[in-house]
Amino acid sequence: MEAPHSPAPADAATLADTFGPAVNTAGLTLHSPEEMRELGRRLAKLLRPGDLVMLTGALGAGKTTLTRGLGEGLGVRGAVTSPTFVIARVHPPLGDGPPLVHVDAYRLGGGLDEMEDLDLDVSLPDSVIVVEWGEGKVEELSDDRLHLVIDRATGDAEHDHDDVRKVTLAGVGERWADADLAALAL
Repeated sequence: MEAPHSPAPADAATLADTFGPAVNTAGLTLHSPEEMRELGRRLAKLLRPGDLVMLTGALGAGKTTLTRGLGEGLGVRGAVTSPTFVIARVHPPLGDGPPLVHVDAYRLGGGLDEMEDLDLDVSLPDSVIVVEWGEGKVEELSDDRLHLVIDRATGDAEHDHDDVRKVTLAGVGERWADADLAALAL
């Protein structure tokens, strides 16, 4: 991973429009799926029970790869795979850490009723909840949340575009105000 990049002013305005009052942002450039997984392992060290993490990115951007790294970093049981067809999968801890609840909201409509049926609000205080495709669907679960937006990089002649990702982290709420998100870079 390269050193963090700071969002340009236009990016900051876009972040504010997308996330509301994002109190803490950082940007990273990743060059491989292994770096995406390592980002997940590093991020796991910052997470605690009650944290809501939202992942946004196109199909194949690396959301599940990042979540695999989170699972490894949290020390949970079971292979972390995309829960697209089961919607949500709970990975209990192998030790005394929190469970990981991995949700894929891709097939869910925008209705809050479908998300409420998953009872994520019941799991949230004791778990780390990671939601792929959750934008506009799960923000009501917590005033404090971490959004990760994963974009494929373009225009970088030095690297193979298929593996390069720009990851923007936006911490919303008091929980993330002082978190050192930029320290997640290798």
